Amino acid sequence: MLDQIKIRHIIHLDMDAFYPSVEILDNPALKGKPVIVGGSRKRGVVSSASYEARKYGVHSAQPMATAMRLCPTGIFLGVRMKRYKDISEQIFRIFCRFTPLVEPLSIDEAFLDVTGSVRLFGEPENIAKIIKDAVRDETGLTVSAGVAPSKFVAKIASDMEKPDGLTVVKADRVREFLDPVPINRMWGVGKVTMEALSRLGICTFHDLSLMPPEVLEQRFGTNGLKMHKLSMGMDDRDVITEHDVKSIGHEDTFSQDIMDLSAAKKELLSQANRVARRMRHEEVKGKTITLKVKYNDFSRITRSITLSEASDDALMIYSKVCELLGRTSIGKKPVRLLGISVSNFTIEGSDQLSLFKGDDGFKKEQQLHNAMDSIYERFGDKGLQSGALISNKNGSSSE
Repeated sequence: MLDQIKIRHIIHLDMDAFYPSVEILDNPALKGKPVIVGGSRKRGVVSSASYEARKYGVHSAQPMATAMRLCPTGIFLGVRMKRYKDISEQIFRIFCRFTPLVEPLSIDEAFLDVTGSVRLFGEPENIAKIIKDAVRDETGLTVSAGVAPSKFVAKIASDMEKPDGLTVVKADRVREFLDPVPINRMWGVGKVTMEALSRLGICTFHDLSLMPPEVLEQRFGTNGLKMHKLSMGMDDRDVITEHDVKSIGHEDTFSQDIMDLSAAKKELLSQANRVARRMRHEEVKGKTITLKVKYNDFSRITRSITLSEASDDALMIYSKVCELLGRTSIGKKPVRLLGISVSNFTIEGSDQLSLFKGDDGFKKEQQLHNAMDSIYERFGDKGLQSGALISNKNGSSSE
């Protein structure tokens, strides 16, 4: 049966502890030590940790204060994003030598479809080995690889033998490979779903595959059916070389909790300006505006509103965010983080003209935006500010 179906060859490549590895590359004295890269020690979170640090229970997205408690001998470093991006670009150029079908998932992770590359470079396992050697020789870093007939299985495989691992799953061995895998390896399944699966007695992919699909659909909706298919290795998604921007946003974690509504509004106005500028740079307008709030107890909420007409105007975004404030506890609970994002995009100029604004109104608005953006580009964020922001004393750091 498998001989009658064209089998795809997908490689998932995942750099090993990328940020700490780059830091060790630049400072070899750090080798073998627990290196932790992230935000400020007081308020930040862990971006990435070396394998030595992970032995202490340190992991990404963990509060830095917790990481310091778990690993008091750790070496804590700030994020050097420009350096990481430079190395990432070098790595992705290596990937692209072997196939044009490269789908970036993040700065240090990608899917490659090498189905059409076998004649030139040999079997998929051989291609993965060549890529791993090239990355090591040209950057000094290691990458783990998973080779499989689908994206889902390849991603699970790449995590099996980290660091510097290579796991190959043949098409006729997919079920054998997946069956014993713990259900917490299910890609894209959150904590709540994991707990619900556990209550159903589902501990492995094999358990999930045996559960009647209708039961999973009743409990989890369409996601239940997707999980059932994935548990059996059924994943026909293609490697997509380009992703359209789906949302544009900005968020800040504050050095001191925001206690009152007026301070929160000042921060949100500043964020609305930055988001609007990025949207105009990308030449998109959005309809859905989302407010993200993280309180000092680390609980997090999001609130959204959808406009009748897409916009890239900062004051419009800000006014709608202010409408959402009443659906939060801002002003009642200390706030650690605020963020604004805009999604549901249309390409700039594709919307019909407003019945009330007219062509002249749109031209004047666009001219104003262009003038503002040129000032920001020349003088930075402080080149032009709303009067409400000038007196803002609350310290914050972008996350």
